[in-house]
Amino acid sequence: MSDRLLIDLPTLPEEGKNFSGELPPEVFDLPEHDAKPLGPFSYDLYVQRFGSELLLSGTLSAPFEFICVRTIHPFTQTITVENANVSVEIESEGILDATEAIREEVLLAFPDYPRCDEADDPQHCEIDSRYLAVDKPADVGVETRPRAQGDDRWAALDALDNLDSER
Repeated sequence: MSDRLLIDLPTLPEEGKNFSGELPPEVFDLPEHDAKPLGPFSYDLYVQRFGSELLLSGTLSAPFEFICVRTIHPFTQTITVENANVSVEIESEGILDATEAIREEVLLAFPDYPRCDEADDPQHCEIDSRYLAVDKPADVGVETRPRAQGDDRWAALDALDNLDSER
């Protein structure tokens, strides 16, 4: 398994060429508390040169571990870009590294709000009722209201609100 997608421009046929393979998950280089790549980054691309740019067309995919925004549990989802079309500007002749360009295509396909019901193995995805109690009135009967547990961080703001209502 190569660690970069390198394209040798002088040997690239005019009609283009197919490139397929896998890159190690480390190419994603994501922050610690972000999604975690779980396996190799697979690509199957047709590469063709058009003047001063290179067009890579095909399929990209990689499995990731996300944290569900509803349940706050980890789940696995394979990000697949079926009809990827990536254009890379050719700045100099020789070997062109297209790794960063195809990496970005996969990152752009990440879900905005990852949910475990969209996982490779879908899970029941429901918000825990304890987290819905924040804005409910006290008489609703929700057992675990966060403010009822002695959270006094907002007391200063509550005092300001009471001052406004007294005027």
